[in-house]
Amino acid sequence: MSLWLVGSGAMSKDYAKVLDDLQIQYEVIGRGETSSEKFEKETGKSVIQGGLNHALKLHKAPMQAIVAVGVEMLSGIAKELLLAGTKYILLEKPGGISTAEIEEVNHLANTQKATVLLAYNRRFYASTQAVRQLIFEDGGATSCSFEFTEWSHIIGSLKKNENVKKSWFLANSSHVVDLAFFLCGSPKEWKGYKSGSLDWHQSASRFCGSGITDQGVLFNYHADWEAPGRWGLEVLTKKNRYILRPIEQLQKISLGKIVSEAVSIDDQIDKDYKPGLYKQVKSFIDKNNKDFCTLEEQLVHCLVYDEIAGYRI
Repeated sequence: MSLWLVGSGAMSKDYAKVLDDLQIQYEVIGRGETSSEKFEKETGKSVIQGGLNHALKLHKAPMQAIVAVGVEMLSGIAKELLLAGTKYILLEKPGGISTAEIEEVNHLANTQKATVLLAYNRRFYASTQAVRQLIFEDGGATSCSFEFTEWSHIIGSLKKNENVKKSWFLANSSHVVDLAFFLCGSPKEWKGYKSGSLDWHQSASRFCGSGITDQGVLFNYHADWEAPGRWGLEVLTKKNRYILRPIEQLQKISLGKIVSEAVSIDDQIDKDYKPGLYKQVKSFIDKNNKDFCTLEEQLVHCLVYDEIAGYRI
């Protein structure tokens, strides 16, 4: 089965390391000369330069593809591959710069009878896999809380596409929100509030809300992009409070105690590679798709994301 890795930036280098160690044959498709040559120098892997459109003129479309390009290009590359005949795609999160773009990719994937999976790699962290099992052993989650504060004092000056910044919640914050929904279920009923504004994200800068998921788990969230903070997630059961802050690490507070303790997890693979990436790529290659976010699931979440962030008035 032919496989293309589309993109030659930093994320593609992380993918290449995993693919090489899994001994998977693949071709790399790059766009810019500078990034392509840097990729070749650092990985020893040759790059077909000139972008996807040029590559498709030279070669038959691959059966499989991993798309690791900038957020503003994700949906366009995915649609180009789908139209060319690629049937199995791992598309970097969040799949597009807006709900509308993701809807277009989903419609085309359905028309082409193709599978497109979103690469929310935090679903595959060792800490995530461990806490899922512990939650199950405890009898299930009862409530959860998550924070998606972004460092606006840094993001504002980043050389990023302005439309990506305008949709920063979807483009970046959804990484942690998706993880909360993955562990505790999608919102069934909820209410959110927002206020504030930033030059680069005018819809809102402060967010809070609460509700209940389709698994019966009560949840609440908070973020203030104009104040100190960090991403974090806490899941409560009748026996323990599990803390993912940072998300790569797992702590717990057991019933009757107030001090947290580290939970030992086998996370060597997340130290050897970009966290979550090895298991994510292997699951994609093995077509073990149960833990991936599908386009349909993403569109359900986008209804919530757009309300949280203020993208839909």
